[in-house]
Amino acid sequence: MGVFQIRNISNNKFLIDHSIDMESKWNRHKMELKFGNHRNRSFQKDWNEYGEENFVFEVLSELKGRDEENINYNKELKTLQDMVTEELNIESIYK
Repeated sequence: MGVFQIRNISNNKFLIDHSIDMESKWNRHKMELKFGNHRNRSFQKDWNEYGEENFVFEVLSELKGRDEENINYNKELKTLQDMVTEELNIESIYK
């Protein structure tokens, strides 16, 4: 689980996201893009224009699970995403 970006290597635009299961979330983004119904229209437009081969999945930060009960990992991951974007002084270009 962690924070990742999907980067367009043709124009260096990127989408930052987080997930408990990053691979599944990446696959979900790809499926939505392939079917032409991604909720981010700008991202979808570039996917259609540049093609899948011009997008890469890159892990920015990982979060290790803990042996504690009642941990809200989604909240932890959102906080981690905020920290990563602040530390790298970036914000997702695809909004």
